[in-house]
Amino acid sequence: MKLSRVVWVSGIGCSVFVLWCAYSYFFDMVVPQIDLVGIAHDAHYAGDVPCMLKTDKRGTLSVLLDNKPLPVHCFSKSKSCEYPFVIPVATLSNGPHALQVTFQDNTYHHTAAHADCTFYVDNAPLYATLVHADTEGRVPQGHTVHIQFQTNKPIKCAQAQALCRQYPCIAESPGSLVYECFIPIACEEQPNGYIATVEVRDHVNNVVHLDYTFTVTEYPFKKQVIRVDQEKVKKEQEAGPSEKEFEALLARLTESSPAVKHWQGPFCTPIDIQRVTCEFGTLRTSQYKGRYAHKALDVINNDPHSVVWAPHSGVVVVKDRFAISGNTIVLDHGCGIFSLLFHLADFADDVMVGEMIRQGNPVGIMGNTGHATGCHLHWETRVCNVPVEPMEWTKANF
Repeated sequence: MKLSRVVWVSGIGCSVFVLWCAYSYFFDMVVPQIDLVGIAHDAHYAGDVPCMLKTDKRGTLSVLLDNKPLPVHCFSKSKSCEYPFVIPVATLSNGPHALQVTFQDNTYHHTAAHADCTFYVDNAPLYATLVHADTEGRVPQGHTVHIQFQTNKPIKCAQAQALCRQYPCIAESPGSLVYECFIPIACEEQPNGYIATVEVRDHVNNVVHLDYTFTVTEYPFKKQVIRVDQEKVKKEQEAGPSEKEFEALLARLTESSPAVKHWQGPFCTPIDIQRVTCEFGTLRTSQYKGRYAHKALDVINNDPHSVVWAPHSGVVVVKDRFAISGNTIVLDHGCGIFSLLFHLADFADDVMVGEMIRQGNPVGIMGNTGHATGCHLHWETRVCNVPVEPMEWTKANF
């Protein structure tokens, strides 16, 4: 009696299972969920690449590589429905390739899911060589080391390690295989010999290192004594944020500067300079700030209302008034290169923060705002937030 009951229950269970299988086979039209593992869209590869298609159903897999069938395991032997295959990247030509994956389930309707992927093959070894560096590797305090190197193919990234900091390397121009790096030398840097190590990495993580030796030489900075009107100092302190707040802002802007060159070719002076009233790096003494290095050029011309223009193309990141610098414009030229223009009497009407401005476009009028002893323009260039000699960037051979 008990045995017949077990047989009867088992028979019902088998019938339900058969009915469910039949229903699933004929009426299941849900598209299979697929996940292509091992290869990514727009990624670069070298050597053979093992891949796998993971699904929630059983079925058959077909793969086309550049519109040609690729041998694959059509049926999964795993309970997890995993279908492995290998892309023979080592035998493919360098450049883009198209992968098309189609999976059909085992139901009556053979419901299919598709995955397409474009990837790049890079089987070439990586080579890089220095093609330009500063003459004799000698750079004065307060100037910029400019290093260039050439590669045999486009690279993923490169950076230089020098003076206990890292500096980005970028393509000289879009599509160029010549890359460059700008290393600022602070006015206070000790005269000595140094090494800059450039790490070049391609898209498949081959790495090449280049070493460049340079010597920082002592620069004869001048001295100057200035007197600032104390009443003017107090008035300017009420007109805008402090120097400390301004420097904190510049530090944040440097961190977010894009690794893209907004400029090509030499910079220009922001006004027609008639006279330099204070040279870069001059050791100043004032009753307000004591002794400090003036890490910019103070310049004037015969017109006290002279138009000030952009030394080169860049994004306007600061248009504001500060206690020390007065009406201030800061341009981000990309790659951590900034132009700072202080003491403006007024701003140009169409200059807006966040907008690109082209070389030579007006940004304001030369003035006497902030801690200024007369009408002039404070012109400053910073590389990775280190002030450097601005006139060096105007040279055609820099």
